[in-house]
Amino acid sequence: MSFRILVGSYTNEIYTISFDPDTPKLTLESTLTVGHHPSWITPHPTDPSLVFTGLERDGGKAVVVRYDAEGKGTVVGEAPSGGADPCTLLALGTELLIGNYSSGTFADIPLTYEPPHLQASKTTVLQFEGTGPNKERQEASHPHQIYLHPARAELLIPDLGADLARRFVRDAGGKWVPNGELKYKAGGGPRHVVVYNDILYTVHELTNELSAYRFPPAPEEATHIATVPTLQLADTPHEAASNMFASEILLPAPNASFPTAYVYVSNRDDPSPGNDTIAIFSPADSDGGLKMVAEVRSGLKHLRGMVFGGPDDKWLMAGGVHGGGVKVFERIDGGKGLKEIASLELEAPTGFLWI
Repeated sequence: MSFRILVGSYTNEIYTISFDPDTPKLTLESTLTVGHHPSWITPHPTDPSLVFTGLERDGGKAVVVRYDAEGKGTVVGEAPSGGADPCTLLALGTELLIGNYSSGTFADIPLTYEPPHLQASKTTVLQFEGTGPNKERQEASHPHQIYLHPARAELLIPDLGADLARRFVRDAGGKWVPNGELKYKAGGGPRHVVVYNDILYTVHELTNELSAYRFPPAPEEATHIATVPTLQLADTPHEAASNMFASEILLPAPNASFPTAYVYVSNRDDPSPGNDTIAIFSPADSDGGLKMVAEVRSGLKHLRGMVFGGPDDKWLMAGGVHGGGVKVFERIDGGKGLKEIASLELEAPTGFLWI
């Protein structure tokens, strides 16, 4: 059985690739030109043939693509993203939520059943404010992810520019409204988050750190558990660390094949021969924990995005924006290790969606 995956990129294309685990082999099936830097892809909440992407540019756009049974896409709608450089999108219920990185704006676009599927005239936009001590990267608010809490109706929006995670809940009318925030250590640059067992894990791009907080419902405050480096730098010059940036964080739910919930973090721009690393951590608990159990050299340059897929989340797909293409790693040793099993040369892959 083969699996089909969509690949966002820092080109003008979305790639459709297939993964045959029996060979194992990755194959490019088709490409679709959608516009400048369709870096992030999110599925429609009810129609599996539809996906959304954001074009990272000034005057950003949200684009709707319909895919047929062969994985070939057609653009069927678009709308302004509500700001500049939409780097994160999430479709929920009857709305598409967008975080615009450069403009620091959060947009909510109502969805419709008929093309173009986006009601641009009814878009609402919220301007975020905030800065941090890093003058080059934190001169303004930079929302980098929109994440839905897995156990309750709460959105988390990590803001790299303001060193906080913004919390949102629905009001009586069903709209998402601010509901407090979690303030992190200054200068860390929170990029992406994941919640498991009431613990919030955050990858901090600017300091290459992973933090864990006990995270109860508001108004109860989050409490810090631990913060650890995402890099061991065993074979990397220490002076290179200031030019390296942590990127993605994943925590696949335990299952029969992998009963332990390990945390996986990607790192970028490592000058070492083995290129960028994927760090694997044991989960935190109320007393601490959060220890690195493995550091895997990926052979990828500028490892920006990765995602799990397949039965029991057996495989990890990752891409190198500046080299290495797309690779599939198989989880081994109960999830404490990764083994490369397939690769495919693609230009500037950034994000993935198994369909």
